[in-house]
Amino acid sequence: MKKYHFAFQLLAALAILLGTTPSYSFDFSKLENSVVEHTLENGLKLIILERHDAPVVSFNTYADVGSVDDPKGYTGLAHMFEHMAFKGTTTFGTKDYKAEKELIEIEDSIFMELRAERTKGFWADSARIEKLEKDYEAAREASYELVIPNQYGQTISREGGVGLNAGTWADRTVYFISLPSNKVELWMALESERFLNPVLREMYKERDVVAEERRMRTESSPIGRLIEQFLGLSFLAHPYGIPGIGHMSDIQYYSRKEARAFFEKYYSPANLTISIVGDVNTKELIKMAEKYWNRIPYRPKPARIATVEPVQTGERRMVIEDPSQPWYLAGWHIPENTHPDRPAIDALLDYLAIGRTSLLYKKLVKEEKMVAQVSGLTGFPGDKYPGMILLYALPAPKISNADCETEILAEVERMKEELIPDDEVEKIKARAKANFINGLSSNSGIGFQLAAYQNYWGDWREMFNELNRINAVTAEDIKRVANTYLTSKNRTVIMMNTVES
Repeated sequence: MKKYHFAFQLLAALAILLGTTPSYSFDFSKLENSVVEHTLENGLKLIILERHDAPVVSFNTYADVGSVDDPKGYTGLAHMFEHMAFKGTTTFGTKDYKAEKELIEIEDSIFMELRAERTKGFWADSARIEKLEKDYEAAREASYELVIPNQYGQTISREGGVGLNAGTWADRTVYFISLPSNKVELWMALESERFLNPVLREMYKERDVVAEERRMRTESSPIGRLIEQFLGLSFLAHPYGIPGIGHMSDIQYYSRKEARAFFEKYYSPANLTISIVGDVNTKELIKMAEKYWNRIPYRPKPARIATVEPVQTGERRMVIEDPSQPWYLAGWHIPENTHPDRPAIDALLDYLAIGRTSLLYKKLVKEEKMVAQVSGLTGFPGDKYPGMILLYALPAPKISNADCETEILAEVERMKEELIPDDEVEKIKARAKANFINGLSSNSGIGFQLAAYQNYWGDWREMFNELNRINAVTAEDIKRVANTYLTSKNRTVIMMNTVES
């Protein structure tokens, strides 16, 4: 199971944006007309596309929940629950669930006593904490003795499954796998079971894994620390400003009680979308889904985050001194990905910062040789709510962040003053269309996009309008959004300046 955090999200996203892949052609009308949507009685939505090219099927279980939904005081819980979803059920992953359950209850009871004592701060009884810590460790080890590690993953692998994984982002959590087409019912049984009867076994052991992940990916990583500070500086009210991995004190604080409450709220069938693409029979598939998934009782879909980030009224700026290489980040608030301006904003970033033909690459890397890397992305850290357009640069030796900033902001101003030539606009749109179509080059890619459009737009059919939105972008649109969003008042800048250790 992959572990996700914002630093890796940024670097992975940049790698994807900078990469090139061959384009594919699709008969979109035929594809759209082949998709079948079915909603179960409990609210779970199925999106099915039969493709009989090979005897394989890709499954995406898309939960409309991400780190933005973490409860106050329990940051990182969405990411933590993703880990827990692989730990098994009342019948899977245990040698003796009845005995294990009793040991888990003892483990929980001791931890809650320990947590209560620790949170007393100055008034805590250190002797009592020491005793509870020993009892807690003993209880943990006792409950772990009855665990069958990774039984879920081993079973899937043994039956021919490939690509079993999951990811937690700011806006979503997705579980995915591809299997031979004669294993569809096996997937239905196992996947529904882990959301019907999950057992949060090894909770405290896995919590320690997440804490170590934070130490390695954020606290010991200059770029990880920089991104965490950038988000906190950019968002004063909206939870996009909170790190997806969670704060260390929160990670060490939450228990099965909070994780279970999170599951009950956000893993209701009405908050799940399952996309299935491949060699299946739709009618038989729906019957299986009704048999297995309708076992989960209806719970209402959680409301969207109500907090709205206030309009930024002045530049925010921070300088971090660190014995690492320098970094420069600048970001501007932009609307969510369903906003009419987003295609033009994406086009703006493409021309300004993406790839070797971009303005910033040509000037800062090729001509001036001021930076080793320069790029950016839109929709950071998420797309469901208004996020950021982000530019970043890694200065070359003996070049300061301030020098880089002067050149970067000069190119930003150029975007606001000049119209992009028509032939360049066409190239931008061609790249956007190729990237979109490349994302539909596999069963798993199609399935993910169908589920994503269903959750962002409320209708998977909007996926088939994406090319029209791209085609509609003009040079005037790009100049307009540059002037609307890339203002000094709307800007957040953070620099990491190198100092001697």
